[in-house]
Amino acid sequence: MDSTSTPYRSIPNRFRQDLIAGERLIGCWCSLGSPITTEVLGLAGFDWLLLDCEHAPNDVSSLIPQLMALKDSVSAPVVRPSWNDTVEIKRLLDAGFCNFLIPYIESATEAQRAVAATRYPPQGVRGVSVSHRGNRYGTVPDYFRQANDHIAVMVQIESRAGVAAVRDIARVDGVDGIFVGPSDLAAGLGHPGDMHHAEVQDAIAAVFAAANAAGKPAGILSPVEADAHRYLAMGATFVAVGSDLGVFRMATQLLGDKFKGPDVVPIEAQY
Repeated sequence: MDSTSTPYRSIPNRFRQDLIAGERLIGCWCSLGSPITTEVLGLAGFDWLLLDCEHAPNDVSSLIPQLMALKDSVSAPVVRPSWNDTVEIKRLLDAGFCNFLIPYIESATEAQRAVAATRYPPQGVRGVSVSHRGNRYGTVPDYFRQANDHIAVMVQIESRAGVAAVRDIARVDGVDGIFVGPSDLAAGLGHPGDMHHAEVQDAIAAVFAAANAAGKPAGILSPVEADAHRYLAMGATFVAVGSDLGVFRMATQLLGDKFKGPDVVPIEAQY
């Protein structure tokens, strides 16, 4: 990856090109909502960073400073809206995002709606603003003619219904990748907190297989190193291997434990 994937350089979109080509793209979650922590993550050399609106205290106002913090980073910003919402997606596009992970997709129709939200008419329903941050306030030549071809849309499979429909979802034009949300998937299959249950692992394998059969890359969030390597071996090509919140929580707990008494409960025993 290089700086052509930063939000002010959305045409062309190098991240989307590498995603579609099946390149191995290692990412990290940004959940703390801080431009400082996002800027630090941007120095680590990850291929992509997920800025989260679903389970983190983010909105457009907090995301723009984080995009600014990544302006010179090699890491491509990816955003997860709070929902498959056309208005929210429009605002995120105008803010400067060109890579989207849309949560909780359960049908081809829902996937088509997500793609349409990222495209100007007639291919989609994205509202038109002449001057916004995504087109450098009106200074990107031919932005409206080119933009539709440079937006990456990845959809998240995290329910029983999503797994059942994944073959149809993967065939939707404009869906560039299929991503597994393992925690919600485990809960949806009746095994909350147990991503290693055989039924959950079988479902993950089925999603990867359906994505690969449709010629679409598969991805997953996996903060446990051994699991991440296993998913890569199973055919996943874009994998998030941790989060700023998780790294900060673990590191500070381990540091504190070094200087506290033996009665402290180890962090691994707290879950």
